[in-house]
Amino acid sequence: MCGAELKALPEGVQRVAAVLRECGHPHMPVMLDDAARTAQQAADALGVRLGQIAKSIIFRRKSDDAAVLVVTSGDRRVDERKVEALVCTDGKRVGRADADFVKSKTGFSIGGVSPVGHINQAVVLVDLSLMRFDEVWAAAGHPHAVFKLMPQELELLTGAPVVDVAVDLGEEAIAREQAVARVTERGRTVEAAGDVVPSPCISVCRVNADSGLCEGCFRTLGEISAWARSGPEAQRELWRTIGQRMAAVRA
Repeated sequence: MCGAELKALPEGVQRVAAVLRECGHPHMPVMLDDAARTAQQAADALGVRLGQIAKSIIFRRKSDDAAVLVVTSGDRRVDERKVEALVCTDGKRVGRADADFVKSKTGFSIGGVSPVGHINQAVVLVDLSLMRFDEVWAAAGHPHAVFKLMPQELELLTGAPVVDVAVDLGEEAIAREQAVARVTERGRTVEAAGDVVPSPCISVCRVNADSGLCEGCFRTLGEISAWARSGPEAQRELWRTIGQRMAAVRA
């Protein structure tokens, strides 16, 4: 890439290109068509698998307001609890970062956060799922800019540890469908009247960080703890709410 071509790129892309050039990286950023707005669309434009898109997820560490960047495969979902176990040694939490936080901490906009070239130092984790591939494509400082590299080069460029912090979206979808089927079957035993209402619990007690709902019974922690203290009518009403939540999941 010549100097004139570099100057024509957005500022964030220029910053990433400068870092790559200084490190002797052989692949400079490329701009994708504006229509490539999602990870799947980017993968289609590049002719690669969805998992080869190294997407950047930014969290906000609540103890010190630090940015935590997790780079994972496009076909994975980051598990916040796994991230917290690695970066929150004080027992506090991480939360999703809004657009202003991301921009102020990294210098990039959401959707274009590169693993390198941040204006402030971030805590970076590279997810193990990327190591399945010989090459991946990472964001290059703009929502439509990417650059090619080997997963091992991503590890070297960032100096970040390779850790297991993601969930397979396909496996997660199967588990969700199985939970819906089991809870639906149990819901059929709920009678219109009577003092005994079966619990929705199917012994899959894991709260989804995004929705705040148990991935087994589709209740919040508050609803779970209040179940035994609730009367039959309140329990039946919660069953109706659970049905609505399961329908929304399948929609």
